Formats: sequence, C-alpha cells, structure tokens
Amino acid sequence: MSDCSRKCGNNAVLRRPKTGDKLCKECFFDAFENEVHFTITEAKLFKPGSTVAVAASGGKDSTVLAYVLKQLNRRFKYDLKFMLLSIDEGITGYRDDSLETVKQNRDDYEMPLKILSYKDLYGWTMDEIVSEIGRKNNCTFCGVFRRQALDRGANLLKVDYLATGHNADDIAETVLMNILRGDLARLSRCTSIITDSGDGIPRVKPLKYAYEKEIVMYAYFKKLVYFSTECVFSPNAYRGHARVLLKDLEKIDPSIIMNIIHSGESLKVNKTSKMPSLQNCVRCGYVSSQDICKACILLEGLNSGRPKLGIGKSSKVKKSIENKDDKVCCGGAGQCNTDKTLI
Repeated sequence: MSDCSRKCGNNAVLRRPKTGDKLCKECFFDAFENEVHFTITEAKLFKPGSTVAVAASGGKDSTVLAYVLKQLNRRFKYDLKFMLLSIDEGITGYRDDSLETVKQNRDDYEMPLKILSYKDLYGWTMDEIVSEIGRKNNCTFCGVFRRQALDRGANLLKVDYLATGHNADDIAETVLMNILRGDLARLSRCTSIITDSGDGIPRVKPLKYAYEKEIVMYAYFKKLVYFSTECVFSPNAYRGHARVLLKDLEKIDPSIIMNIIHSGESLKVNKTSKMPSLQNCVRCGYVSSQDICKACILLEGLNSGRPKLGIGKSSKVKKSIENKDDKVCCGGAGQCNTDKTLI
C-alpha cells in the first residue's frame, strides 16, 4: 500500500474507514485500543475494583469487546474483574453454534461464563415463538426478552456493570430507526453511553464510537475467534432497513455514522412533549415505561394463545391483562393487592 501514516517505518496494511489513515497492523491496534480507552475514561464507565459482566454472543462485537477490555485492564490497571454472560434464545442452527464460540472465548480470555436460556426464564424458545407468530414480528419478542434476560443475568451474577458490544453503526442505526418510527422517548436516550437497567446495574457501551468495519479489521488481524453467521430470523427485522440506509449513506461520506450519533446526542426534547417515565413492572419487577412491561405483555400473549397480543395498541393490551389479573386474583372483585410473582 504505502508507508504507515504514523511514520513508524512499517508498511501500511489497511486504510482506517473512520479516519482514512493508512496504518500498519501494530499502529492500527494501538489507535483502536487507545480510542476505546479514551471512551472508557472520558465517560468514567467503570470504578476500580468493580466486577463487569460482558454480554457475550460469540459475534465480532462481543468477542472484540472482551478481548480489548482484558488488554486495557492489564495495561492501564483498571482493577476490574470480568465474566461473560450469554443468552441462549433457543434458535437452532444459530445460537447453539455461536455458544460454542463463547465457550472458546471463555477459555481464551480466562473469564467465567454464565448462560441463561429463554426456555428457563420464560418457558419458550425463539423457535417455539416463531412457530406461533410467524416471522413477521419475531424480532420484537427476541429483542424485548433479550434485554430483560441480560438484566436478570447481571442481577443474578451480582456484578457492578453490564458491558454490551454496541458499536457506532448500531447506535447510528438506532437513531435512524427511532426517527423513522417517531419514537421520541427512545430517541432521547438511545445514544447514552451509560443507561440505567432499573435494578442499580448500569449498562455501558465501551465500543460506542468504534466503527463496525474497524471492529472486523481488529478481529481479523488479531486472529480472534468469533461467530459470523447471521441469525436465521433477522432478515425480516425492521433494523435491516435502517442498516441498508446507513450503509448507502456511508458510501457517500464515511463520517455520516459519527455525524448521526452526534446529532442524536445533541437533540433536546421539547419541554411540552409528554415523555414516559421509567418505573418497575407491577408483574415482574423489572424496569418499564409503563405499569406492565413489554416482556410481560408479550409473554401473556404467548401463554394465553394470543401471540399477537403485545403487537397491538398498548392501552387495549393493558386493559386485557388487568381484567385477567382481577379474575385470577380476586374473582373479578378488583380488590386483590397480592404481589405478582416473577415471570
């Protein structure tokens, strides 16, 4: 290609999509890792002596995240302890294979691994859910259940932080999705590098400003083992449309990814706009923007033989569930104050 832009004397082997610099492998590793370190320290993501659960899927993002966190922890003396937390959604030919990669990560990075399954948590696998609802809305179920499953896992492990592998492309896609949907509530918080899970365990995104292409390059040149097969149910996901739009825009201007993120960070919600407040679900106790969380609503639909219950208007769903709870708890008298059990 040419000489490394850092004038280190080595030949460049790649051009960074993020900056356009021509770098050798070692200089690229150094630049990538230092940028993640800057993100961590600038946002004060971790406190020394803490335990961090890395949400591990076996894919490139979580694999690179686990590897880089271990390197930075050693180099900059973060004084952190790590463990891997994986969610088995029950998708034959996809998650069962990727979990083998996670187990390899466990051995390679010497991090304890905890695997939780949808079947154990909710009584359903994604294969079973898709057989009930078809492929049109399956990602809604999976996304909602997965978010709560990670919270449950972090709570079970009693960690101080939950680190996810969300990268710059993911966040830019989410900004676009929320704009296209007119989802003001999610738009106002989707760029946050630290989010509250509702149980006191913050979710953090150390790769927030890392481009997906550079994560792939890092994994490739480091020869990291990761799982690259796409989920068999994801081609119908709404996110796919935002991803295609983002990739088309990126071809015109690579900085578009960061520009979208910065725009999302700068957006301010009009004070007159009605915004939902986070609270705890009255059924399962986990964080929700309404009395009954989306996970409980979707699960109610599955268990009652109405799998599309949670896809409709929330007001009708809430009324349906409340009526059922009244009948079950107090024979329809509407006076039961018994605490609901966890899902």
